[in-house]
Amino acid sequence: MIAIFDYGAGNLRSVQNTLDEIGATYELVHDAAGLERASKIILPGVGHFGQMLRALDEMDVRSAFISRIRAGVPFLGICLGLQGLFDSSEEAPEQRGLGIFPGEVKRFEISADLHIRIPHMGWNQLDPVRPTRLLKGLPDHPYVYFAHSYYVPVVEQTAATCTYTLPYTAVLESGNVFGVQCHPEKSGPLGLAIVRNFVELEPEC
Repeated sequence: MIAIFDYGAGNLRSVQNTLDEIGATYELVHDAAGLERASKIILPGVGHFGQMLRALDEMDVRSAFISRIRAGVPFLGICLGLQGLFDSSEEAPEQRGLGIFPGEVKRFEISADLHIRIPHMGWNQLDPVRPTRLLKGLPDHPYVYFAHSYYVPVVEQTAATCTYTLPYTAVLESGNVFGVQCHPEKSGPLGLAIVRNFVELEPEC
């Protein structure tokens, strides 16, 4: 079964609506036992890096997330769920991330010259840098919805970038681990297609 992890925050209802719309079967889970039952895991994220990671620690699921990801269970992190895969974030320097990938999540710098506003909010373009199963069947440069003040820099696992003051990781793929900085649950038909691609993933040979 597909597990949506509920840590007490995040845009769960919209994610549930998306899965309902594509006919996927899922459960909301709140503990390590739920993660252990899952054949795929979705970690939505809205809010604060430190708050989310503290919640995962208080619920005693950090090790379960790490072990299930390392066991090859397909994982999709949405927005903050993507950022939580890294070591740390400038949003909460004292708080450890899950550490699946090395690196620090950064905050956008405001530029008066460029009339940049923080957060980055609204529709923007994805620019693929290598093939990713999440974008299968989508246009070459799809527009999706973003709402965030912090970003993952371009890393080895980056599959598509978005540019807002600078290029950053918008889609990540590394084996069974996927992440999107956008909100597919708010991105209309293209967002549905991204989530469907994850739901329909077949195990890699």
